[in-house]
Amino acid sequence: MNWNQQQYIDILEKLVSTNSPSGHTEKVIDFIESFLKEQSIPTVKNNKGGLIATVEGAIKEKQRMLTAHVDTLGAMVKEIKENGRLRLDLIGGFTYNSIEGENCTIETASGKVYTGTILLHQASVHVYKEAGKVERSQTNMEVRIDEIVKNRDDVKKLGINVGDFVSFYPRLEITEAGFVKSRHLDDKASVAILLLLLKQMKEQNINLPYTTNFLISNNEEIGYGGNSNIPKETVEYLAVDMGAMGDGQSTDEYTVSICAKDASGPYHYGLRKKLVQLAQANKIDYQLDIYPYYGSDASAAIRAGFDIVHGLIGPGIDSSHAYERTHVSSIEATAKLIYHYLLSDM
Repeated sequence: MNWNQQQYIDILEKLVSTNSPSGHTEKVIDFIESFLKEQSIPTVKNNKGGLIATVEGAIKEKQRMLTAHVDTLGAMVKEIKENGRLRLDLIGGFTYNSIEGENCTIETASGKVYTGTILLHQASVHVYKEAGKVERSQTNMEVRIDEIVKNRDDVKKLGINVGDFVSFYPRLEITEAGFVKSRHLDDKASVAILLLLLKQMKEQNINLPYTTNFLISNNEEIGYGGNSNIPKETVEYLAVDMGAMGDGQSTDEYTVSICAKDASGPYHYGLRKKLVQLAQANKIDYQLDIYPYYGSDASAAIRAGFDIVHGLIGPGIDSSHAYERTHVSSIEATAKLIYHYLLSDM
């Protein structure tokens, strides 16, 4: 596998710059569909709005499925406040303090986009003595819109309404030391890996041993992105998502993380051991880990009742569901493990 880092960054930049909070992912799915069409890889959209690409293999009776999710954290307008600011309702599992001070966009139902900033109502320390102690909550956080609005009616005249989607600026940066910083690396870092692997395998005429379906899911952050549209021939189901970092975790930013267990329970022991063996045989740096507050599209598929062997791997992501960071070595290690997995026997 000849990993092209610049091509990867180009794909990632396009993905993270296209807003796609859970519930509003059409634009990024259309981009991925066009990208795969350029590689002559057939795709089909499911009714939920996700995208399935299929690569035929030598064996069709037993199949694999890989998934990565393109939906991200975000918010909706919960209320237009009398002061002309917006109260939010969150999409996905994150805290208000993780988005305090973040620039954002508000997209109306007509497609008009406005910019704003997410702030504590009591943000000014020159006015509010206890600003640092105020709870960051739905009650106290608001969006300051970058338009001349002085009251609720002014906001409504812009076309902004309850239910409009709010997206956060990604702020993608690549440092000289190889760190990749951005919002939404969960899970666009993994989606970009799959897209580049599909492109390179097509260009290099690499034939897979088993027909493999690649699901780009669009509802993972709310729990049900990968719990349907799994062909009955599917035996192995591998979710490619982020590895969570923090106290007590083995995952780091420089290796591929192989999940042994998350909040849903243990992943398939045989598949986990196989992934470890592939990493060892191909000199791929890896870490085994357990994620206590985590669920994947693979665990969603198990909960939905599918008779599959399920696994979970991904690059190590620091500060998950905040301003995230990983390293190019973790991305490449993940790509290499996926590549060797796709070519392996069941």
